[in-house]
Amino acid sequence: METVCIKELALKIKQNINKVIVGKDEIIDLSLIALITSGHILLEDVPGMGKTVLAKTLAKSLSCSFKRVQFTPDLLPSDLTGINYYNQKSCEFQFRPGPIFSDILLADEINRATPRTQSSLLECMEERQVTIDGETRSLGKTFMVIATQNPVETHGTFPLPEAQLDRFLFKVSMGYPSNEEGFEILKRFIGSNPIENIEPVASFDDILAAQKSYSSVHVSDDILNYILEIVEKQEATPI
Repeated sequence: METVCIKELALKIKQNINKVIVGKDEIIDLSLIALITSGHILLEDVPGMGKTVLAKTLAKSLSCSFKRVQFTPDLLPSDLTGINYYNQKSCEFQFRPGPIFSDILLADEINRATPRTQSSLLECMEERQVTIDGETRSLGKTFMVIATQNPVETHGTFPLPEAQLDRFLFKVSMGYPSNEEGFEILKRFIGSNPIENIEPVASFDDILAAQKSYSSVHVSDDILNYILEIVEKQEATPI
């Protein structure tokens, strides 16, 4: 897939998402960048800003599997990854995959789960695989985590550690809509939810082709050195 084709693909998905989401072009762009570059994204903001709606709309715009998990303090790692259970009919253990075996996983209110459950995502997000009872299973090539969290209501929450935050390519805030955007949201949702009418505009193969192509884009040595300078200056800056 040529670079111009990736741009056209991203624009087509963005236009589809804009049928539901109002005035969040930058957030949509970052979400698409994360998707194409095989990254993950953390949406952080107060309730009602459209975090979950954005994740659902992005997933519905693609012909791929989607699972949503509501993170709570009693959520166990096996609730995400799956378990080996004993099948009495066949008299053997069988694997029951969890929601993590999907192309896009929406981890809703991820900071409400315990660190033990949060840590079950570390291997999945970094290596796109999960180890259960000593057996490693591969996840889909387009596996992506879209996580949400509320930064205000911290009672009963477990802040993500740096190792977990490092797994996300972007951490962004949705932000409040302007008066004009709020008016458009009211008009758009007053009769029905437009997300119900969203149809896929990109196939699984389209996303795979885009992911394979972006890494072949030429990056000059000057740009590489510039990236290193930015990283080194950030490391030298006292916190």
